[in-house]
Amino acid sequence: MNNTVIAIDGTSASGKSTTSKCIARKLGYIYVDTGAMYRTLAWYCLKRHVDLHDDKAVATACQKWKAKLVCVDNQVRLLVDDYYPEKEIRSSETSAAVVFVAAVPKVRAWMMKTQRDCIKFGNLVMEGRDIGTNVFPETDFKFFLDASLAERHQRRAAEGVSENIAERDRRDSQRATSPLMIALGALVVNNSGKSIEDTADFIVAEIEKRRRK
Repeated sequence: MNNTVIAIDGTSASGKSTTSKCIARKLGYIYVDTGAMYRTLAWYCLKRHVDLHDDKAVATACQKWKAKLVCVDNQVRLLVDDYYPEKEIRSSETSAAVVFVAAVPKVRAWMMKTQRDCIKFGNLVMEGRDIGTNVFPETDFKFFLDASLAERHQRRAAEGVSENIAERDRRDSQRATSPLMIALGALVVNNSGKSIEDTADFIVAEIEKRRRK
């Protein structure tokens, strides 16, 4: 791995996306939202009326869809038929569907390969739920974001999204393939009551400190 990867894992609504974008901007790195990739597949399955409870059907959809990676304005996107469903993947319907899609082993295998391919675009700040444990376990820069359940609920509500955070945590941590867990060597950052800027500055300072060693 010639380029650098900053792995930002964490629980739902822990601020992974906004913090990772801020870190990428400060470092001049490319931002990768792996959760958006799973959401894109969930949206695609909903659009094609794929039975989300049929692992084989979901896996087949993932293997056959016409998806490709592009980098636009220092952000990696997964296009489907040359279209990026930016708004659609943030809907409550997609949020409810993605937990089923993300639990399919063949989907996670496809996603891991695709996410590893992002390294071709340059230095990355990659956020998700298994970056440090599964996608880029070899990176020296692993962080795990978390916040109180009450604060995470407030963040989702502020986004206008209805999501059972506790249930999502349970599903993510108990799935058989690549469960949500703290990667070996990862620094846990609880950002309850902290701003995105403060959290990003803390992580950037930690990265710079490790590079000086």
